[in-house]
Amino acid sequence: MHAKDILIDGYGRIQEEVHATLDGLGPGELHHSPAPGANTVAWLVWHLTRVQDDHIADAFGLDQVWLFDGWEKRFGLDLPRADTGYGHTPAKVAKVRVDSAGLLSGYYDAVHEQTLGALRALAAKDLEGIVDERWDPPVTLGARLVSVLSDDLQHIGQAAYLRGWLRARRRSPARPRPR
Repeated sequence: MHAKDILIDGYGRIQEEVHATLDGLGPGELHHSPAPGANTVAWLVWHLTRVQDDHIADAFGLDQVWLFDGWEKRFGLDLPRADTGYGHTPAKVAKVRVDSAGLLSGYYDAVHEQTLGALRALAAKDLEGIVDERWDPPVTLGARLVSVLSDDLQHIGQAAYLRGWLRARRRSPARPRPR
């Protein structure tokens, strides 16, 4: 198995988890914060998708799907155009509101397709190329791809956990809190 095949498989797992996490969630569940200032499922999925879109586009010299395929306008968020969610305060997290899970999964799928196209064209030597010289040591394409994969898997894991928590609360009757 080649490195690009492992990366394609890894990014495919993100897509599977995005769909499994979003499946059947309504706006109330997408925007529910389990505690003041905590992230929502909608924000987590939007953020992981924005990071993948931003970083893959930058590493491969591509246009961001968000900006050039009309997703920014479809979402209509009250945030700067190029915002990816890094450093968001609770107030900014609360601005990421969508009408449906389908909007989030549609954007993720579009980003995933661009990612797959870039990964399929990779040669092993490409992974050693420097994509970011602001770090010491400079970041290689391989390191950037693994970094995005790791970040996205962590965020979709958080969203999946929150989905499970929300669904469990809906199924069980309210219980008094222990004192």
